[in-house]
Amino acid sequence: MIEIIDVSKNFGPLKVLDGINLGVDQGEIISIIGPSGAGKSTLLRSVIQLESIDDGIVEIEGLRIACRKDRVDDEPIDKNTVREGLAKMGMVFQGFNLFPHMTVLENVMVAQTIVKNRSQTEAAQKAKAILKKVGLTDKENSYPSQISGGQKQRVAIARALAMDPDIMLFDEPTSALDPELIGEVLGVIKALAEERMTMMIVTHEMNFAREISDRILFMEDGKIVETGPPDKIFVNPEHPRIKTFLEKIIS
Repeated sequence: MIEIIDVSKNFGPLKVLDGINLGVDQGEIISIIGPSGAGKSTLLRSVIQLESIDDGIVEIEGLRIACRKDRVDDEPIDKNTVREGLAKMGMVFQGFNLFPHMTVLENVMVAQTIVKNRSQTEAAQKAKAILKKVGLTDKENSYPSQISGGQKQRVAIARALAMDPDIMLFDEPTSALDPELIGEVLGVIKALAEERMTMMIVTHEMNFAREISDRILFMEDGKIVETGPPDKIFVNPEHPRIKTFLEKIIS
């Protein structure tokens, strides 16, 4: 579903991603953990091309959507191919980024009508179905200012799901929430996991990552330090840095 080949990204003199290689299979759930500044969010943003890579290749379901530097023998990437690849992904950010002047229902409808060319009726039907799925049927006509942070994040998830993605990317989806609201958002993501939605999740919720993931990636200094099943990473990691990190964050 996702193929990341030798991807690097620099912000000026700072190398934020350093030769990342990663493959994600259909239905696989990967949680990415590590200290702040490790490059976790930049990795997700590079996959969905919110950040342009400086080197390497990104492919989505066999479609090459990014190829940079020292790849002179490769054919130029067609813009339609990039657009097709990006349409297969949805992303949920730390912030909710809802339109404040639109109702919950309208927030979930708007991208469908613009990007998917769905009629207002079709978009509304889809939005209502997705809002029911995330437990927000009773908030359809509310505005973002009238709902809680957890509800706003569930709207953001519904908005992404309404575009029918094959892959979901979550960038610390609970970091902006009060502790008592975190569970309702994690519950929605767990439900997607039960449906075997392919997901990459950047999170500091260690218990959640251990419970939901098929594989854990630990990143530091722009590199994947270690990857493996949750029990291995959380119980018996090979790299001592992971043990130090987990001891600090869990305590």
